[in-house]
Amino acid sequence: MNRKEFLRQSALATVGTWLIPDFVKAYEQHQLGQTPSSRKTLVIIQFSGGNDGLNTIIPYRNDIYYRERPKLAIPEGKVLKINDELAFHPALEKLRRWYDDGRFSILNNVGYPNPDRSHFRSMDIWHTASNSNEYLKTGWIGRYLDSQCSGQCQPYQALEIDDQLSLSMKGDQVKGLAVSDPKRLYNQTQNSFYQQLARVNHEEYENVDYLYKTLAETISSADYIHAKTKVASSSTTYPSHELGRRMKTIADFIRSGVDSRVYYVSHGSFDTHVNQQPQQHNLLTQYAEALDSFLQDLKSQGQLDNVVVMTFSEFGRRIKQNASNGTDHGAANVLFLAGSLLKPDSSLTASPNLTDTDQGDLKYTIDFRDVYATLLDRWLDVPSEAILGRKFAGLKMG
Repeated sequence: MNRKEFLRQSALATVGTWLIPDFVKAYEQHQLGQTPSSRKTLVIIQFSGGNDGLNTIIPYRNDIYYRERPKLAIPEGKVLKINDELAFHPALEKLRRWYDDGRFSILNNVGYPNPDRSHFRSMDIWHTASNSNEYLKTGWIGRYLDSQCSGQCQPYQALEIDDQLSLSMKGDQVKGLAVSDPKRLYNQTQNSFYQQLARVNHEEYENVDYLYKTLAETISSADYIHAKTKVASSSTTYPSHELGRRMKTIADFIRSGVDSRVYYVSHGSFDTHVNQQPQQHNLLTQYAEALDSFLQDLKSQGQLDNVVVMTFSEFGRRIKQNASNGTDHGAANVLFLAGSLLKPDSSLTASPNLTDTDQGDLKYTIDFRDVYATLLDRWLDVPSEAILGRKFAGLKMG
């Protein structure tokens, strides 16, 4: 390699490490199987940090709940009652009407065998759909992309509204695209130097082939998203906080016809060891505001039946409050499905058992991978067994 070529490849490597890995991960292979008119979309909201499910869907008739949380329990007079046993946290008021309309479902006691109470490890388990003693390098959405992308794929089939890509979106051969600001991504890729590099025949430069290819894919992705999203923007009013802006971005992508089956967004942190009530109330209020606006937007688009929103957290919190008016890491938790009328059986909303516990934590009765299997088999229309590595029965449906 001569000096000129060495400098050229070094410059590209510098560009690649700055622009590509941290700001955006892209893939470009063959389009997944449905037409835009028939496409069903999955939106995933991650409650990072371990949301306290007991103070989210409240067992307001259970004396143990009030005994174990003398300062933290939500008083019965403030809860939003669902039935004779359970109630919404008052911050979720905007979602009550969606529940009444059959557009918001509650799954209680969701978890997995031998739970891990580390944020990082438990989130890895949820992201990869692994057993608690199993370590995987690919995520369940990434493996879904791998299974659907034989040959060549177009980008955008899975979009994470963030600056970095979570493990759930990473496959062996295909990775989702992480982008927090489509306009900023487009503006950054319009630099003439990047444009020139993207036109280089990257196959001639084996040592940096990946960087050339990824740069070209990133520019084409930015061009595609920019062209799509500048055509249509939502008229629905969204809250101005970060989750509101991110949900608006997803709604704009859906309205604009961006060719994606999966969207992913994170919210939190819900790591409420100290002074939990104001922090959780604020985060749940933001969630309810953003999801309410998003569902209204989908309804106005005529897309409500075509979208399922799954909301999960890596674990719940302990039944007993701690000495700092907070809660410590627990196990089983509540999970939400919203949007489409894909409706689990009402028995899956059963109140948590506060007497039969796992060392003071809630025991799971629903394996989270049964939720994934249902979404893969019944919603994304792909065989779940190949993606999850074994057969899960899925959820009993109403």
